[in-house]
Amino acid sequence: MRAKPLGGDRPAIERTVSSALYAIVNRAAGGGRCAKAAPGTLHALERHGLSLDVVFTERPKHATELARRAAGAGHRRFLSVGGDGTAAEVVNGLVTAGVAHECALGMLPLGTGNSFLRDFGITDLQAASDAIVRGKSTSIDVLRLTHEDGVIHFINTMGTGFVARAGELTNDRFKFLGAAGYVAAVLICVAGLEYEQNTLRYAGAVDDAQTVLSSFSNSQYTGGSMRMAPDAQVADGMLDVVRAGPLRRAALVRAFGRIYSGTHTELEQVWTSQVARLEFVSPSYQAVLIDGDLYHLRPLAIDVLPSAIQLIA
Repeated sequence: MRAKPLGGDRPAIERTVSSALYAIVNRAAGGGRCAKAAPGTLHALERHGLSLDVVFTERPKHATELARRAAGAGHRRFLSVGGDGTAAEVVNGLVTAGVAHECALGMLPLGTGNSFLRDFGITDLQAASDAIVRGKSTSIDVLRLTHEDGVIHFINTMGTGFVARAGELTNDRFKFLGAAGYVAAVLICVAGLEYEQNTLRYAGAVDDAQTVLSSFSNSQYTGGSMRMAPDAQVADGMLDVVRAGPLRRAALVRAFGRIYSGTHTELEQVWTSQVARLEFVSPSYQAVLIDGDLYHLRPLAIDVLPSAIQLIA
């Protein structure tokens, strides 16, 4: 396992395509769980014959910088070690480097929610490791959020309204609890329930309903095992929109209980759509939760980049 910092002048040979997995480790992921579990897991992969180049993030969004620079140096096989947010940072680096379509990405789920891999039946670290050893990959879509100050790419889900508030509380107070922390945050946010007014344009129509939450998904799961978008497929070229009307507290709690089975979308107050693009009409500056990480921005549009990267899963 070679840990090599990127930077400075590099010989020309290091700009050729490398067969090693370039592992980007976010030791802060999962409230520090990643720092404890990553070394043994990475060594186990090496014992199975995998070659790893390992680097560590030092600050938020550092994984994006590391991935972009590694791609420029010739790496095309990446391993994200952390949570869904870490994987999204790596994807941002590869897309902005212009080489995502040439790259394969594996994931070791050592974050808080670890939702994305559930679409592939991978629910624990051992299953993820086994998939990486097998090395088989499949194409997945990438979503692109355009906002007032730039773009953000992601592979799992983006949420506004109640979703973002619960995510912010999870990150601030309950990250150490893992997926259970999101449940605790949800219950607290129900007590201080607020509604949102995000007017959207999609599928040739304008959706200006007042809502308690909106979710824009590439994959089915969020917050761990919550099946927010049960009809989502990661490689169908479509964005799954799930919106819930201004439910009162008791109704929201009942609806929340159905998210784990995905049956919340059967409720009259919840509606869904599958679209290739949507726009925000006169959006406000607001909190949005993207693959487990919180941003404050003014969203403008979400587009799908079909089959933009290969996932090792």
